[in-house]
Formats: sequence, C-alpha cells, structure tokens
Amino acid sequence: MTNIDYVGHRRSLPVARRHRAILAVSISLLLSGCATFSPDGGMTAVADIASNTIKKDVIAIRSVDDAQRADDSVKRLLHRTLNVETAVQIALLNNRGLQAAYNELALAEADLVQESLPPNPTFSISRIAGGGTVEIERQVVGDILALATLPFRSEIARQRFRQAQLRAALETLRLASDVRRFYYRAVAANELVGLLTDAKSTAESTAKLASKLGETGSLNKLDQAREQVFYAETTADLASTRQEATSSRERLARLLGLWDGGLAFRLPKALPVPPRRPSALPLIEVDAVTHRIDLQIARIELVALAKALNLTEASRFVTLLDVAGIAKTTRDPDGSRFRERGFDIQFQIPIFDGGEVRVRQASETYNQAFNRLTEKAVNVRSEARDAYRVYRSTYEIAGQYQREVLPLRKIITEEMQLRFSSMQVDVFALLTEARQRIASLRAGIQAKRDFWLAQSDLQTAINGGGSGDTQKESRPTTTAQAGGGGGH
Repeated sequence: MTNIDYVGHRRSLPVARRHRAILAVSISLLLSGCATFSPDGGMTAVADIASNTIKKDVIAIRSVDDAQRADDSVKRLLHRTLNVETAVQIALLNNRGLQAAYNELALAEADLVQESLPPNPTFSISRIAGGGTVEIERQVVGDILALATLPFRSEIARQRFRQAQLRAALETLRLASDVRRFYYRAVAANELVGLLTDAKSTAESTAKLASKLGETGSLNKLDQAREQVFYAETTADLASTRQEATSSRERLARLLGLWDGGLAFRLPKALPVPPRRPSALPLIEVDAVTHRIDLQIARIELVALAKALNLTEASRFVTLLDVAGIAKTTRDPDGSRFRERGFDIQFQIPIFDGGEVRVRQASETYNQAFNRLTEKAVNVRSEARDAYRVYRSTYEIAGQYQREVLPLRKIITEEMQLRFSSMQVDVFALLTEARQRIASLRAGIQAKRDFWLAQSDLQTAINGGGSGDTQKESRPTTTAQAGGGGGH
C-alpha cells in the first residue's frame, strides 16, 4: 500500500497544524470534483431510452408512494382486454426482476460515489514508556497514490456507471421483447383453441353419422374408421393446444408480475391482421449499429479500458511510497524535555518488475475488448439483415393466406354446400372439404403468429434487448488496477 505517515506529539502544534492544513486543503480540492448521488438514481437515462425506443414509461420503486402509484396504474390497465402495448406497460411497472435490475443500477451509482471520494485517512496514537522516559506519538496515514490517481479512477467509475445505466435499459428492452413474444403466442393459442373447438364439434357429428350409416350398411368400415380417427385426432390436437395456451398465458403472467386476482386478465380471442404495408428499412444496418444497447455497452467498456491503460502507465513506477513527517517530544526521568523533528522516506526500487506486467495486462485486455466490439458490430449487422428478411418473408406468407388462400377456401366451402344442397355431391365430399378448410385456417393463424413474432424480433435486432446468447451482457471481469504493490 502506498502511504504517507505524519507523526507528532499532541503538543507540537506548529508541525501538526501545518500537516492538518495541507491535508484539509488537499481534501477540499479533491472533494470539489467528487460525484454525488443523483435524485433519480440514474433512472433518467433509462426512462429516456424506454420512451424513445418502445414508447413506454418506467419507474424505479424505492418508496411506498412509488409502489402505490405503480400498483394503481397496473390495476387501471387490467380493467380492459390487454393488447400487446398494454401488456408491455404492465410488465415494466410490475415485474420485480426488472426492479432488481434497477436496484443494481442504484448500487452502481453508490460505487461511483465511493470511487470519487478521497481515501479515508487513518489516525493512530501510541505511547511508549521505559526507564522513566515517556514518548507519545500521534500518526495520520493517507494513501498518496490513491489521491494522485483519484481523477482518473473517478472518470473510469463514471464510465462504469454509464454502462450500468445501459444494462438497466437493456433489461427493460429484454423484458418488453419477452412480453411481446409470449403475448402473441398466448393469443394465437387462444385463436387455435377456438378453431379446434369448432372442428371437434364437427368431427364428433361426422363420426356419429358415420357410425349410424355403418349400422345400416350404407358405409363401409374403411370410411367409418377415417371419420373416427379424424375425430380422435382433433380431440387430441385440441387438448394439446389448450395446454399450450395455458402455458403461454402462465409465462405471460410471470412476465407481467401478476398473481392472485391479477391472473384473471383478459386476452383477445384472435390475433390482429398484419398491416397493409410492411415497414421499409433501407438503412437497417446503420440503425442497428447506432441504436443497439449491447453495442453501446461494449463501446463504453472499450473507452473505460483505454482510460485504465493510461492510469496504469502513469502509476507503473510508483508502486510503494511511504512518507513520514516526524515531530516528537520526549520527556526524560529528570523532567527535562527535548524535541525531535525530521522526516523519513521509504520507496520501493522496481528492480525485478518495472510495471511491465500490469501494463501488458491492461494492453491485452484493451485489445481483447476491441476485437470483441468489432465482432459484435459484425454480428449486429448480420442479425439486423436476417431479422428484416424473416420479417418480410413472414409478412408475405401471412398476406398470402389473408388475401388468397382463406378467401378462396371460403368460396370453395360455399360452392360445396350449394352442390350438396342440390345433391351434386355427397356428405363425405363436403366433410372432406371441411377438413381441408380447417387445415387452411390453422395455417393462416400460425402465419399471423409468425409475422408478429418476426416483427418483435426485428425490433430486438435494431434496439437490443433480446434473450439470445449474442445479446447477453455481463460485467467486465478484468480491469486495470491503479494502485497495489509491485511485483507480479
């Protein structure tokens, strides 16, 4: 540890006062640039990103009033059938995991304030007696190198705090993305349940009719079995879809932070139809590189490491420095006194290690972060391109079902019913067409679901916040150290 030691008797006022004055002036100058706690705990930056990116409000619950305000907003939103935007807003107000991320942001601000403060001095008093001689010393110890490097360390801590703000924003976007995905899955499952419920009713009637016709000899065993198996498969399919709907709803409820009475929230029975025109994003790669939160975090990490490298260079030869100012009064057994004044300096000679190890570590850490940033930028551009291609493809598929397949299937059904009424086709031809129509309707619902999921993924590819491995961030594990002893 790098220390400065001031030693003096309690009666040696001139020296002690000079030391205290110097120390007070130094601390006052350093404190003038110290960080302080912000009124919002760093949440303004998070709120701005949420507002500009997903048009939603966020709140860090840190008091009873905050909790009550958020709870009132959630209850008001739950009174009506949820659309996807309402669901996202409820999650941002009510999800406790997100609140834990905001707590982490507050802890990061505390770290910033701590790193911006000068090191606390250490005070000690010693009394030595022997042979009738009494010696009293008072000592003040402070870390010189920590004081000298305080501006550098404070700036690095400020960069870390900015990273923490972006991580909180990233968790906000990630939650919003997850809510959108499970909302669309839950509503699509509801729509499929409604379709398969009607299909089961039709299949049950058909199976009964086939059984009666078989008893009269009007229908062979093969055709009877076909109708029976259609009914059985539809029943099993309905049960599976209901399970999927229940699981998606439960997952959505967890993301919304709902329990007990809140679990009665209402979802629409069907997904909305895709928009008439898809989004045109000619500069999607530029947008992604500019707006991706995880990429911004990596950039700040690189800047912080660069500053840490400069700090290491500045302190590489100053690894241990002890300075002691001495002002001591000694009393002899005969009662006489005499004063001693002087100073003592101790420093470590960097014979075996001139700081090259720490400089090399910092340099390689910087190069590592630079290469990872470059890799992430390449991946972000690729993810954006791929997400947009999937978005346009699913839009075309969903549109094809809405514009072509389903209207044509409706025409076929109507024509088959007219021909059945005029006895041009039998009942089994009508039932066969009904099964084909059910299959088309089901494919149309799945196409709508895939489109809305692709749209959510597209927003994630541009802004960040997805749950994929390429978008997960963790705290840096390697940083350059400013102080510390010499050696390896």
